[in-house]
Amino acid sequence: MFKAVTMAVAAAAAASSAPANILGAASAQIRTPDGTVVGSALIPIRSGVIVVRIAASGMRPGRYAVHLHAVGRCDGPAFESAGPHWNPTARQHGRLNPQGHHLGDLPNLDIGANRTGRLEFTIPGTGGWDGAHPLFDADGASIVIHAGPDDYRTDPSGNSGGRVACGILNY
Repeated sequence: MFKAVTMAVAAAAAASSAPANILGAASAQIRTPDGTVVGSALIPIRSGVIVVRIAASGMRPGRYAVHLHAVGRCDGPAFESAGPHWNPTARQHGRLNPQGHHLGDLPNLDIGANRTGRLEFTIPGTGGWDGAHPLFDADGASIVIHAGPDDYRTDPSGNSGGRVACGILNY
């Protein structure tokens, strides 16, 4: 579904004679260590902001931390190859941390009794696709779901437990 949205956005931008606000888009299939797809992510990148949209299914009900990671690799089983959180401003972890927060810190993903969940979040001040703090560099980027919720203050990952699912962001 998100791939179709990405293609529709790109087609609309190409067809428009006015400058497009959308500079590009990235997408990922989010998989568990055994390869099971448990979600998808779409990240349309607009002037000055990054918007993260996640749709998850087949996960146990609960609350899960979600973070953007600095490396576009998802080698299981622990997904350590995704590297640290995307943190181009060299801050501490968590929105409640008085030292600031990583740009890769996202809100928790709530999975309901029907085993599905959605998350949409805007990251302002990034410079968008290629500005002051681009998400994508030579080694790419990934999105990681952790075993538990983020407490929004404990550095480096919000006391959120191990990495249970990962998706390489392709753009």
